[in-house]
Amino acid sequence: MLLANRNYRLLLGASGTSNLADGIAALALPWLATLLTRDPVMIGLVAFAGRVPWLLLSIPAGVITDRADRRRLIVQADILRAVLCLALVALILAAPTGGGGSIALLAALAFGFGAAEVLRDNAAQTLMPALVEAPQLERANGQLWSVETVMGQFVGPPLAGLLIALAVPAPFLVDAAAFAVAASLVWCITLPPRLAPPRRRWQTELREGLAWLWARPVLRRLALSLGAINALYAMGTTVLVLLAQERLGLGAAGYGWLLTAGAAGGVLGGLICPRVVERLGAQRSLNLSLMAMPLPLIVLAFAPHWSVAAAALFAEVVIGVQWNVVTVSYRQRTIPDALLGRVNSVYRFFGWGTISLGALGGGLLVAALEPALGRDGALSAPYLLGAAGTFALWLWGRTRLRLG
Repeated sequence: MLLANRNYRLLLGASGTSNLADGIAALALPWLATLLTRDPVMIGLVAFAGRVPWLLLSIPAGVITDRADRRRLIVQADILRAVLCLALVALILAAPTGGGGSIALLAALAFGFGAAEVLRDNAAQTLMPALVEAPQLERANGQLWSVETVMGQFVGPPLAGLLIALAVPAPFLVDAAAFAVAASLVWCITLPPRLAPPRRRWQTELREGLAWLWARPVLRRLALSLGAINALYAMGTTVLVLLAQERLGLGAAGYGWLLTAGAAGGVLGGLICPRVVERLGAQRSLNLSLMAMPLPLIVLAFAPHWSVAAAALFAEVVIGVQWNVVTVSYRQRTIPDALLGRVNSVYRFFGWGTISLGALGGGLLVAALEPALGRDGALSAPYLLGAAGTFALWLWGRTRLRLG
């Protein structure tokens, strides 16, 4: 039984707590940006700042992960995020509404959050194979994503909406406490000492991780595919807060409940996707998730009511969980432990670094098309472009993404 594993329980609890904080921030940060400006480009800039560390820092984070104590890295990253939450509270108390300088400071703090997240998530994902046996990885990852989704998307966003209604700084005070608790839980994990490889030049170690990944066509194509998927989805995610306010007529609490629909999909996906993989096999499960990806985006482009948008977000997350169950477990089995941090970081550089570009691109696309299509038509454009792109990826992936 996985839950009889004390170290796994501690990681599960820490991940749930930190993802609760992430879920609160996922609503509170963009909502705070809309209180400062209604400009989609500026809102996209804040989202870009939070995600661009995946593009800039993923590969160096892999070298650090392979050199250092991975448990301690997670603790340090969560403590840093707690401190940044307190800095956000100070910004809110000091910033006038509509101030351009306030948006710049918010973007800078979002960048700090993203940088800490890069280090924390890379270390956490490479820690899992040290905690559970290889045959348990799909089930362990599925359970972990269920807990993370419940806390990060089901509990966090509606709680953020209620906290914002109470006081705008409140969600960030709760986040600071949650990150501190998560750091404490990870600190309690006990593992045998891990012998890090002898230190060499950074450039040598970076090239080693990149060369290992690039020499394996399956992993390389999965990384590039994930990059395309994340960029296309990020365009819609960035403008969702505007779509919710302007087309669906939702306030902060209503927007939080909308995001919980995705969480419900994550809970279901975490429970059933490992079983789907067991029944259909990894290859057919991967193909199925690729084929389904355009559908929620098409629905979101034309959703006239919050219930329709909620159903699309639910399906979107189920599909994403199935992709993750297959691909993350495949990576964890395939990559040697001595290279796991570096190769995983190179993979996520290609797979997650594009999120920042998609986030900024979504805001720029809406601003560029608004004069011709009107505000509502422009808000639909990122979803339609995402649907076209993921459909093209499915056509390509049917023959090119063949798991060994």
